[in-house]
Amino acid sequence: MLIKATHENLTKVNELVEEFLADKMISFKTRSQIDLAVEEIYINIASYAYPESEGNAEIILSENNGEFVMTFIDEGVPYDPLAKPDPDTTLSASERQIGGLGIFLVKKIMDSVTYEYKDGKNILTISKKLA
Repeated sequence: MLIKATHENLTKVNELVEEFLADKMISFKTRSQIDLAVEEIYINIASYAYPESEGNAEIILSENNGEFVMTFIDEGVPYDPLAKPDPDTTLSASERQIGGLGIFLVKKIMDSVTYEYKDGKNILTISKKLA
């Protein structure tokens, strides 16, 4: 699916994921974790990938050996969210730097999160065992 990377299109991305998962036997917890990761990653693309203009996001869904796999591709500003150090969650909210909690959460709740920059594209892939 190729869509304009806007906040308003989060609904379309969520519908795509729900349709894909509709016939899968997965727990409420797993579905909620997937939904949270999808929202966090997609909104980051819509918010930051194209600071000077609008651009597209490509969403690819698949299932591989009982794992849900979702790839987000954009041609925006090169950014590896996995390169940033995890926030120090032992500090109070007022002591922590702003940002980074969303991808930290995604890394904690997904089984795998990978990033590559290839051919002018940010490619972030998440996976979660369907249980």
